[in-house]
Amino acid sequence: MPGPLSSRHRNAFVTGASTGLGRAFVEMLLADGVRVWGTSRDKGRLASLVSVHGERFVPVAMDLRDAPAALASFAEADRASGGIDLLVNNAGFGAFGGFADVDFAVWRDQLNVMLVATAELAHAALRTMVPRGGGAIVNVSSLAAEFPLPYQAAYNIAKAGLSALSESLMLETEGTGVAIIDLRPGDFRTDFGTSVTHAPGGRTDRQKRAWEAFARMMRQGPPPREAAEALRRALLRGRGGTVRCGRFFQARVAPFLARLGTLALKRRVQARYFDVS
Repeated sequence: MPGPLSSRHRNAFVTGASTGLGRAFVEMLLADGVRVWGTSRDKGRLASLVSVHGERFVPVAMDLRDAPAALASFAEADRASGGIDLLVNNAGFGAFGGFADVDFAVWRDQLNVMLVATAELAHAALRTMVPRGGGAIVNVSSLAAEFPLPYQAAYNIAKAGLSALSESLMLETEGTGVAIIDLRPGDFRTDFGTSVTHAPGGRTDRQKRAWEAFARMMRQGPPPREAAEALRRALLRGRGGTVRCGRFFQARVAPFLARLGTLALKRRVQARYFDVS
């Protein structure tokens, strides 16, 4: 049955829709009556969504490593739908290792996928939404934009870049009817930790402790549906802004304390948090 969101958004395009937060976003939108085009590198991983939701969910095989093909897929969805009015830039992946220890090609690949190609999708969407006088773009950043994860440098760069892109577009789209949402999740209980690419070779004790702390936080995080509900509330407000979500300490207390303290203090607390002090 149609829900409140379907009165604002008819057609959504969600990248990285097969698992984790992306899957939760898709299911939330479908439950509210929004038709969804969802992407995955392996289209077969979207089959269960098709079997449950039929034509209301359209699977799209898309790899952001091939930016021209990704843009063509978005353009085709925009044409077939009569207008995509909600883009959720969610796709991404993790890579773990010392910045200098890993071949830079690994970091370049992550930045191209998670920042450059994602920004290109936002660019394409904005070019269709502004002339139509409405729509929303959600860039799924991370609290890592504010509190970088040790030994995941390119992930931190990409997420901080997405947040900066969102801030830029909020200024540029004022008065256009297009809402820009910078969604910054903390640690959620998804399979993201198991899908992280690890640098070849052994890890130092410091790296092992950092990874164990990260994996533990992922296991103890809230379920993805809570991030989807936070996004739903933001979309219903009909305006852009920054939305932090996750455990209370991560999403509320830590950003508040960081604003009160110094950068040096924030770095010391983060080092203790990840057991690398």
